[in-house]
Amino acid sequence: MSENVQSAHPDKSGAANEFVEIVKTVVYALLIALFLRVIFFQPFTIPSASMEPNLYEGDYIIVSKWSYGYSKHSVPFSPPILEGRLFEQRPHRGDIVVFKLPSDNRTDYIKRVIGLPGDRIQMRQGLLYLNDRPVKREPMSPVKMDTGYGFVREVARYRETIDGKSFVTQDFGTDGDLDNTDVYVVPEGHYFMMGDNRDNSSDSRVPPGAGGVGYVPAENLVGKAQIIMLSWKPEASIFKPWTWLLDARPGRFFNILQ
Repeated sequence: MSENVQSAHPDKSGAANEFVEIVKTVVYALLIALFLRVIFFQPFTIPSASMEPNLYEGDYIIVSKWSYGYSKHSVPFSPPILEGRLFEQRPHRGDIVVFKLPSDNRTDYIKRVIGLPGDRIQMRQGLLYLNDRPVKREPMSPVKMDTGYGFVREVARYRETIDGKSFVTQDFGTDGDLDNTDVYVVPEGHYFMMGDNRDNSSDSRVPPGAGGVGYVPAENLVGKAQIIMLSWKPEASIFKPWTWLLDARPGRFFNILQ
């Protein structure tokens, strides 16, 4: 009497179905992540010192996407699917904002909003003037800073207040290239951005033709910086696991931004 022998080969249709389910799960997860990134939050890493002492190179921040409404730059790769802004809300002076560099509409920059449409902005001997009035500022204790070129210098610090929002700025002196400027009149539909590290920031004081930011169109706003989630010193590397702890800056974790 012969016996039925079952095949030792796996069920190919079952394996195919399992593969399809895995692919569907990955696709759904990516779509959910994309939805959250476009509508709600997006992470960014600070690449430079232009916003010191409030944001340091290596800070990992979260930006809210709904704060100013949505534009084509709210979507990865900025596809031309939308003109202007949907559900637009104006930023406030003093907000820290991520935006696309107007000269290429691709590079992410982060600066502080100083001027709204129609505002008059000027620097006089390192002091910021807004609509022909000096911005209130109080001197703070200076700090020593490593310039990265083999020497340490003293840096002045001030607490500035704009529209009730207070923040600290840094200044190398009063006679730098950007410490004395002409009057900038912010065009309609644009904003004037400056870094908190005043003498180490290529911002709206510098025209795009000279490698600066110039006036930023409302459409280029990506979102408002809300919180520093994590922070590592620039020396940290994903390929050197011991630096994840040694170069972490836990004192900056979960700091709300002003």
